[in-house]
Amino acid sequence: MGSGSYNIVKVELAGSPYEIGLQHGQLLASQVVDQITIYRDLFQEACKFSWETVRSVAAQFKESIGLLAPHLLEEMRGIAAGVQSAGHSTVDILDIVALNARSEIALGQWDDGCTALGWKIRAPGVHKQILAQNWDWREGVGKNLALASISAPGKPQIWMVIEPGIVGKIGFNSASVGVCLNAIRARPTSTSLLPIHVLLRLALECESVDDAIASIESLGGAASSQHILIADKDGARGLELSPRGGFYLKEDERGVLAHTNHFLENKLVDEPPWLSGSPVRLERAQAICGELIETLGDSRLGEIDAKLLRTHLFSDTTNSPQAICCSPDPERAAKISTLFNIVMTFEPGRAPSAEVVFGKPGSSVESQVYQMPW
Repeated sequence: MGSGSYNIVKVELAGSPYEIGLQHGQLLASQVVDQITIYRDLFQEACKFSWETVRSVAAQFKESIGLLAPHLLEEMRGIAAGVQSAGHSTVDILDIVALNARSEIALGQWDDGCTALGWKIRAPGVHKQILAQNWDWREGVGKNLALASISAPGKPQIWMVIEPGIVGKIGFNSASVGVCLNAIRARPTSTSLLPIHVLLRLALECESVDDAIASIESLGGAASSQHILIADKDGARGLELSPRGGFYLKEDERGVLAHTNHFLENKLVDEPPWLSGSPVRLERAQAICGELIETLGDSRLGEIDAKLLRTHLFSDTTNSPQAICCSPDPERAAKISTLFNIVMTFEPGRAPSAEVVFGKPGSSVESQVYQMPW
């Protein structure tokens, strides 16, 4: 195991939506500006979109967010104001909306991959829900990742791993509701619906999986094809969302629900094959879970925890570079790698918690373990 060089910033945000955004922008101003630069280059590289084109599409999403989730548009206004107050006067609200709608504006041209796992563990004296994933993306983004806690009146407290400038990401709340994300490359997209990162945040403002599903349905679904793996203390659901409708997956008979970067049930969208390693990673994750069940037996299933999963599943390099633990493909220009691993644990009668490791689990570029809450 390694101890890569990481200096992960932790930010504690609280107050009204605008105040939360303002603090976000002030504390992470340089990272937000760097994220804008990274995505400006990515849009040009992958989609041949100028930043002005990106901003013009962002203006359409700004209207939809203002109608469907106005408090989060206020938070984005606060982020822009916070970045401006730190000396970056050229950043405005459309730049921040563009970050939050990056997946949708790209029209499915991103090539990121992630492996997510929900595991309902029931054994003698054990009632545990695991929610975990490796998040794979462009290596340049890794240096900007941060840990955030968000406290808003009347809502559960939220802990997330965030891309600075984006209001929603992977994490959990004080009601033991957590979310993971798998990108899907499919068409169409719809600017009249909410971007997936906004939906992730809205899900984390809910008290249960059922509440989150009802909230997403009431808003009309997602603006692009994406998979949210969501869990609470009672189990996990896989939300295969799209502008044309959603399909909801349940755990198998072992309590396992794994997902990668292709839809399993949702056939409502045009999803050409694009990431050959996705089915391989899915099969591998399911197989490793089966091996752990066989090795431990019912009496020891309670031993399954973050460290064990990092060691046996999330560090797996089968089918490298498109492995569960992803490395850059030397034959592709895009340098995509596993940037962090998170394992969340929800149990009745206990506060929710998570362990986060930045870099590739089990490698020489693995960070220390960060605890959430901290």
